[in-house]
Amino acid sequence: MNLEILKSSLLLIKPEIAISILLVVIVLFDLIFEKNKNLLPIITIVGLLVTSYFVIQQFGMNAFAFENSKTGFGLIAADAFAAFFKIIVILATIFIILFSISSDEVIKSKDRWGEYYTLMMGMVLGMFFISSATDLILIYLSIELLSLSSYILAGFLKTVNRSSEASLKYVIYGGVASGIMLFGISILYGLTGTTNLYALNQLLQQAQAGGFTFIFAGIMVLGGIGFKISIAPFHFWTPDVYEGAPIPITAYLSVASKAAGFALLIRFLKITFIQSTSPEGYWILLGIIDWQRILIVLAILTMTLGNFAALWQDNLKRMLAYSSIAHAGYLLLAVAVLSNEGLVAVLVYFAIYLFMNLGAFFVVMLIANKIGSEEMDDYKGMGSASSFLGVALAIFLLSLAGLPPTAGFIGKLYIFIALIDANMIVVAFIALLNTVVAYYYYVRVLKNLYLVKTDDTKPKIEFSFGNVLVIVLLIIPVFVFGVYFTPLVNLAKNSINLLGF
Repeated sequence: MNLEILKSSLLLIKPEIAISILLVVIVLFDLIFEKNKNLLPIITIVGLLVTSYFVIQQFGMNAFAFENSKTGFGLIAADAFAAFFKIIVILATIFIILFSISSDEVIKSKDRWGEYYTLMMGMVLGMFFISSATDLILIYLSIELLSLSSYILAGFLKTVNRSSEASLKYVIYGGVASGIMLFGISILYGLTGTTNLYALNQLLQQAQAGGFTFIFAGIMVLGGIGFKISIAPFHFWTPDVYEGAPIPITAYLSVASKAAGFALLIRFLKITFIQSTSPEGYWILLGIIDWQRILIVLAILTMTLGNFAALWQDNLKRMLAYSSIAHAGYLLLAVAVLSNEGLVAVLVYFAIYLFMNLGAFFVVMLIANKIGSEEMDDYKGMGSASSFLGVALAIFLLSLAGLPPTAGFIGKLYIFIALIDANMIVVAFIALLNTVVAYYYYVRVLKNLYLVKTDDTKPKIEFSFGNVLVIVLLIIPVFVFGVYFTPLVNLAKNSINLLGF
């Protein structure tokens, strides 16, 4: 690689360089100014805002970084698709930092704030590379960077047994998933002699690869990706880890990590296995693996298991964990349409899911700070004790359920439109039934908040102006995108084209 290619490549990965510099700044600041840890969240947010400037520039890019002069393919794609998911990650990270400032769990560990924010930036860096990577080796390394940081953050509360248990389970499940994925990658390399997704596509176009071994390897890679996005049957870690991790980290894993995983899944499928795109926007895949049937089965299994398991949960974090699994099923169903319209639905849904899911976790965190519990029975009568938090939680849960005029309705609407346009009527009907099931456990929370009377006097929950501001910033998009969603849809439509496709 000559110096000219290196220079142009570095210009294409400005967001990743910015996050790397921010990570080093956080470490140095924590070492030098040990008594000024309150400034760490501010430094981190400023660094993320600077990074977002570089990410926004990538919406107009369409180039490879670290390009191979012989093949013309690179390790990293700088395109609008990756930029969209990077913006999702940055927004989620900023909100999680604001959550952490108010989280009793994180505040009690103030002496380790430097490690906390450093690890969070490690996760961001991993998610950035996952969203852009076009080489299986870089994809694996990026997943490991994300995973190692998230393992530690899941067990950040060292003195809490359930946090240590969550971290251990996460490491064990994650290690197995990573091993399976790496084995699949090694088989693909052994069969084709390359790990670049574009080069793999060229070989498949020329019918130089295929057969049972190739299919087996492809499914193993899918298993590794499925672990990150919590789809069944790779979801077993999710409820325990979500319950044991600090609430801000639980919220972070449910949104940002899932977004990066879906970006990877879409890029892996569309680049490696697509033959062409029809005039109507449907992907014509190579007839090696019937990805559509596999994805439909996994999506139905995921949403059904997630929704029905959530019905029996008495812990709100576990309920939201299974809810997150169910939402992964809806998103996977949109991917299974294998069309540009389905891809638009995924991007729109993620942008909306960011606000409504983070909002639900934030309200749960504020209540847990006061009552020291996430059990649903302890929420009885809480709606009258704190009307603002009760109304806010109701709005976020109704949006997660997909009721109008909230933005959650628009997210689900675009998924159903994509399914019906693809004549997947039966699948759409199954998804609709699952949505109806989800209403029950969301409404169950509202019932405890407002309709169940209790003899216990609920404590008045006090919260700062900053907490109110964060909730308002999350509620506004939930309502605005519920009635005026055209700009979001247009942004999604402009972001669906992957480099070269």
